[in-house]
Amino acid sequence: MSPAEPTSGLILAGGAGRRMGGADKGWIHHQGKPLVEHVFERLALQVDQVLISANRNLDRYAALGVPVLADGDTDFRGPLAGIESGLRHAAAGWLLCVPCDSPALPDDLGRRLHAGLAGGRAAVVTLAGRWQPVFCLLHTSLVDSLSAYLSRGDRKVASWLESVDARAVDFTDEAPAFANLNSPELLSP
Repeated sequence: MSPAEPTSGLILAGGAGRRMGGADKGWIHHQGKPLVEHVFERLALQVDQVLISANRNLDRYAALGVPVLADGDTDFRGPLAGIESGLRHAAAGWLLCVPCDSPALPDDLGRRLHAGLAGGRAAVVTLAGRWQPVFCLLHTSLVDSLSAYLSRGDRKVASWLESVDARAVDFTDEAPAFANLNSPELLSP
């Protein structure tokens, strides 16, 4: 179910997968299917459009039937490059960003982040007071701010979110839903 405000969703799948031996994390299997499919199924129920940010296996991601956005290089510039592309291509005024390696996303992620905006243009998940910056909701009007930040060579998601006065939304009650399965030890058979 989509939030009241039109919202696009962005799955961040463009990382280098260093902790996975260089494997594309989206296609690592967990409980019988690729991580990206778990995330896609949960996110699609909460948004009006799904986008995927990826730097490899583009055709494979495109087979999910949604637009795939590439950074345009193989330097793996980090999640902000994918978020910038997502903000530029979102069909809706809001963009809900999530990583490809968190298969247990809360069903109410988008709704709660929207509710926590309090008039702002950005909201970020917090767990016990700690920001989880790649789980965020952004208004597409922030794209110029992000482009300027990236052009200075900055890459830290949390620092940029602070610069746009992101509102912290506490999800401590659902902390296990934000587990990143980003190393072989964390994956279940």
